[in-house]
Amino acid sequence: MNYPAPCWLPGGHLQTIYPAKFISKPAVRYRRERWDTPDGDFIDLDFVDGRKGLPFIVLFHGLEGSSDSHYARSLMAHIASLGWSGAVVHFRGCSGELNRAPRFYHSGDAPEIDWILKRLVPYARARGAGKFYATGVSLGGNALLRWLGESQHQAEIVDAACAISAPLDLAGGGSALSRGFNMLYTRIFLETLKPKCVAKLAQFPGLFNREAMLQSRDLYTFDNIVTAPLHGYQSTEDYWHRASAKHVLTDITVPTLVLNAQNDPFLPARYLPNKASDKVTLEYPAHGGHVGFAVGSIPGQLNWLPQRMVRFLEGVTA
Repeated sequence: MNYPAPCWLPGGHLQTIYPAKFISKPAVRYRRERWDTPDGDFIDLDFVDGRKGLPFIVLFHGLEGSSDSHYARSLMAHIASLGWSGAVVHFRGCSGELNRAPRFYHSGDAPEIDWILKRLVPYARARGAGKFYATGVSLGGNALLRWLGESQHQAEIVDAACAISAPLDLAGGGSALSRGFNMLYTRIFLETLKPKCVAKLAQFPGLFNREAMLQSRDLYTFDNIVTAPLHGYQSTEDYWHRASAKHVLTDITVPTLVLNAQNDPFLPARYLPNKASDKVTLEYPAHGGHVGFAVGSIPGQLNWLPQRMVRFLEGVTA
C-alpha cells in the first residue's frame, strides 16, 4: 500500500506541517479514565468504546502530543467507524494536568509501556475485545518498539503493533532537529516543555537547574539538563544511545510495522536502519513527512495513515 503523496504538497516540511495544522481533524467521542501509576502518580487514558468481539487498539502519542493530535483523532475516528474499541494513553503531564512525580516521559520509556499494557490488555479482554493491537507515533512509537524488543516473547500479550515516524536513531534525529529550518520544530516543543518544567520545579525545588533549562535552545541541551537525569541516564549521549529503538529491532517477536518516510525532517533517510527480525516490516516510503501522509485534493485528508495501520494489523493476524 504505497503512500501517494499529493502533487500540491511537496517536500518533507510541508508534508509534516500542513496535515498537523491545516487539515480538519475528525470528531471523536472520548471517555476518560485516570489510572494510578505504580509510583504514586497518574496517567489519563481517553477511550473509544466499540462492539464486543472486535479488535482493541491502543495509541501512544508523540512528544507533547495527546488524544487531540491529528494522528490520534484520525486513527480513533477510523476505528470507531469500524466498530472497534481503542484508547489513547497520555504520557505523564500530557493530558492537560501536570503529573505528580519528579519525572516526565521519554523515548525509551519501556517500563512505562510495560505496566500500562499489562493492565490495559486484560482490561480490554474483560470488556469483550477481540484482537489487541499496540501502536505508537514518533516518541511513542520509539518507546513501544523498545518495549517490544526488550520484552521479546513476553510482548506477545499484544497480537500486532505499528510504529509510525519513530525516531529510531535518537542521535541522528537530535542532530537533524538542531540545525536549519528544523529548529522551528525544536522551538515549538520547547515552548510547551519549558512551562511544564517551571511547574515541576514548583513541586520539587532544585530538581534541575532552572536557568539552564530556560536558556536551552535545542533538544540536546534540554535533554542533558532535564530528560536524561530525571529518567536515569548519565547524559544526552547516554540517553540517545540507550533509548534508540534501532538497537532492538532484531529482538522483536510480535508482527510489527515500522513506517518512516524518507523525507521525514525529524529523522533523515540515512539514519533509517535496515536490519530487523523477520517479524518486523520496515516500510520507508519516499514521501510523507513526519506523521503527515495527507492524501487527496486540497484541503486534503488524514485517512491514509489509519487505513494503512489497520490493513497491516488485520493482515498479519488474519
